[in-house]
Amino acid sequence: MSLQQENSLIAGSAGRLQVLESRSQEAPKALAIICHPHPLHGGTLDNKIVHQLAKSFVELGAVSVRFNFRGVGQSEGEYDEGKGERDDLISVVKWARQRWPGLPLWLAGFSFGGFIALDAAQTLLPDRLVTVAPAVNYFPEQPVLLDAINWLLIHGDADDIVPWSVLEAWIGQQELKPEVVCLEGAGHFFHGRLNELRDIVLRVFSDDECSARTGKLPKQN
Repeated sequence: MSLQQENSLIAGSAGRLQVLESRSQEAPKALAIICHPHPLHGGTLDNKIVHQLAKSFVELGAVSVRFNFRGVGQSEGEYDEGKGERDDLISVVKWARQRWPGLPLWLAGFSFGGFIALDAAQTLLPDRLVTVAPAVNYFPEQPVLLDAINWLLIHGDADDIVPWSVLEAWIGQQELKPEVVCLEGAGHFFHGRLNELRDIVLRVFSDDECSARTGKLPKQN
């Protein structure tokens, strides 16, 4: 697939934010925004999982937007313990919606980025939410207040940063339950498992689209 990419600097609450947009030559049918992992631990928009998610969403017909949180790459500002990073995501979504009006919104994130996407989803109300190994330890104990969002959560049962047992207990506290796909033997960074990650996203999204057309329930794991 031939990709068109465009790098931009947009206005954020702490200064300019670096944004990278990827799309095919066809008119997009959705707008996907992807959040990278922790800024203080090497997380950038070029993270391999973030990049894989962006490519997968383009395959599904979306325009994918990755961005660097404040203080990362060409983005201005300093790390703000999640609060400012949430504002960064909201700024990027606002900019992208003005650029691509009327498209369904897909939010996604990996690790710390999954936490930010989940947190902001309470305000942004995306049509779809994808969290990969979300850092749920950042959340207080009360449930995340999500409406009926189509939410896919992908995790590895060998994750030593966000252990499966911790995530499973956290999910049990939530009123809205995600569709969970657990990859056996996969660690936090999904080394050697990126193609499986792509296949999961494509399959789940395609199943949901098929069920919406036919009125049938999607295949369960």
